[in-house]
Amino acid sequence: MSLQDRIINHFTDSIQTQQDAMAYLCELIEYASQRLVTTLLNDKKILACGNGRSAACVQLLSSAMLNQFERDRPSLPVIALTTDNAAITAIANSYNFDDIFAKQLRALGQSGDMLVVYTTGSNSANISRVISTAHDKDISVIALTGNNGGVIAPLLRETDIEIQVSSNSNARIQEIHVLITHCLCDLIDHQLFG
Repeated sequence: MSLQDRIINHFTDSIQTQQDAMAYLCELIEYASQRLVTTLLNDKKILACGNGRSAACVQLLSSAMLNQFERDRPSLPVIALTTDNAAITAIANSYNFDDIFAKQLRALGQSGDMLVVYTTGSNSANISRVISTAHDKDISVIALTGNNGGVIAPLLRETDIEIQVSSNSNARIQEIHVLITHCLCDLIDHQLFG
């Protein structure tokens, strides 16, 4: 297979995954955006976390909400639990890597806030732990997952939302997570600011 054939395969796979996701995720994405808007209208905040490349999605969401997505508007409170390297390494060193998000959420999260987690493999112990912490603090969860939901899906409650990308390719899952994040940002802006 030539290098150009490999490129064409990536584009083709990505397009197919996007079309599949569009067919079965629109309603869930709409509902998730409505829940996020309700959180913000209730003067609560959104906290978000993910590992590795999923952390980039967290920062995309946070920067688009704190600054702007595609229009000038007031800043919206979204905290990325992935960006404080001193806190993350201190928690991992003093306690356990599995606590890096949960310990931050215990300190920063309040009842009525919303936790957004991104995970492609859906088996990360630190994501499982932060979801349990969210439930202890009466914080609902929106989980963007892949690979059949892994160990995350059974942890979610009826008040939570799982937006599961039906793919086994981490690259395709992350592409859709970015697209979903863009959709959420646009829908939040539209609902809050017209």
